[in-house]
Amino acid sequence: MPLQKMKYIFVTGGVVSSLGKGLAAASLGTLLEHRGLKVVMQKFDPYLNVDPGTMSPYQHGEVYVLDDGAETDLDLGHYERFTHSVLTRANNTTSGQVYQTVLDKERRGDYLGKTVQVIPHVTDEIKARLRKLSTEQACDIVITEIGGTTGDIEGLPFLEAIRQFIQEVGPGNAIVMHVTLVPFIKAAGELKTKPSQQSIAKLREIGLHPQVLICRTEHPLGEDVRHKLSVFCNVPLEAVVEARDVDHTIYEMPLMLQKERLDDTVLRQLHLTAGPADMTEWKKFVDRIIKPKKRVKIAVVGKYIELQDAYKSIYESLTHAAASVDCGIDLVPVEAEALEETHPSKLLHEVAGVLVPGGFGDRGIEGKIRAARYAREQGIPFLGLCLGMQVATIEFARHVCGITGANSTEFDKNCVDPVIDLLEEQKDVTDKGASMRLGSWVTKIADGTKARAVYGQAEIRERHRHRYEFNMKYRARMEAAGFVISGTSPDGTLVELIELKDHPFYLACQYHPEFQSKPTQPHPLFRGFVSACLGHGG
Repeated sequence: MPLQKMKYIFVTGGVVSSLGKGLAAASLGTLLEHRGLKVVMQKFDPYLNVDPGTMSPYQHGEVYVLDDGAETDLDLGHYERFTHSVLTRANNTTSGQVYQTVLDKERRGDYLGKTVQVIPHVTDEIKARLRKLSTEQACDIVITEIGGTTGDIEGLPFLEAIRQFIQEVGPGNAIVMHVTLVPFIKAAGELKTKPSQQSIAKLREIGLHPQVLICRTEHPLGEDVRHKLSVFCNVPLEAVVEARDVDHTIYEMPLMLQKERLDDTVLRQLHLTAGPADMTEWKKFVDRIIKPKKRVKIAVVGKYIELQDAYKSIYESLTHAAASVDCGIDLVPVEAEALEETHPSKLLHEVAGVLVPGGFGDRGIEGKIRAARYAREQGIPFLGLCLGMQVATIEFARHVCGITGANSTEFDKNCVDPVIDLLEEQKDVTDKGASMRLGSWVTKIADGTKARAVYGQAEIRERHRHRYEFNMKYRARMEAAGFVISGTSPDGTLVELIELKDHPFYLACQYHPEFQSKPTQPHPLFRGFVSACLGHGG
């Protein structure tokens, strides 16, 4: 598609971080898709890490993995859940990637001896990534979110590149949508617009002028406040959009923005025409979340429980699955380390299901093992993801097969019985970034298994992010005790999915199914798990 025919929306944020730029961008993408337009989402992250793959979840929440193995920001999870986009590494660019590319070119002599500078070399690289995405993923509109807050020193090259790019594509082909905070000052009893005015002023100093203002607020914007923002921020009145805190679920946001006619405003400013957005199915989905006919308690046993974003995709996948069976979920967050000091019955006795998510390191491992054992012995539906599968394997080996020294070499390099061991191709790896088994891989599912019934097909593709695997040396001994290997790699050398024979629902996978669940297309494993939890009763 020729560059001049494509439209661009750049989403910036001001005043404070965590305003929900990613959700605003994704929600706009939802509305535009429902109007029949093809949308591609992109994220520019100003941090100097090449990607978030080596970051602690405390720094940036979960690492979201794409089909092609790219480790990306969690906002790309919102993009894929809210739209039909299947993203690639081209959809997430960091300062680290940009500077690494520029420096590699300098070392090769590509700049022919010139002094390498932010302008034009860094900004040209950023624009090149915009153009590359435009040609590789043909669409009507590219929505690009710029991470961080306007004025952050790390983000300045991205904003300058966008200023240049908007000038190059010409009027009517690109707009800036600025997300800002309109705080309510309790002592004064009123909303304050000054922070937004200052944020816009900073953006205009850089040479960018927003055409749309998304106002995050806890209270309704009165006409006087909207008018004030319009005048002082030089934004059309109809483009001052209220974005109140949602009452129940983030999936209300597209409906909220539709009421504010955001999609109409954007299309008008981009000189595009499209039919109305039919949000009927989306509304039904939201209604099932808000007013479910039944509820069920599910425990998530992890080491980052206090951090909501660490298991973001898992929580959303549970929501999708529950809505599909008209059910609400009462999440019971359980700190894995707490289970090392407390009997599982005290923390898990009222739950109808136990989920153990992925992770790295040995902190809380014994607590996760105790949770897996409790679910197995009490007949409680269990779902293990990545490390959760490894934990379930270690537990079964120790307490059913009598392999008392069973462990993973991740936690004990010299363990007597490494039922979980390092992948062969990982044994000589020294660099940690982007060096795991990553991305989408085929799994073959055995006939006659619960997994086959859940998926309804013999072959699937799922996304991976791991270094360790089931040790096939222990296969025969564990299978003899009732351990079922229900899914493997096509050549049969890697275990991808396990289950237990005499248990209502005890499945665990080496991959991350949470990365492929969508609101109206819940992942089969999560749907099967939630249905089993409903059957258990809780």
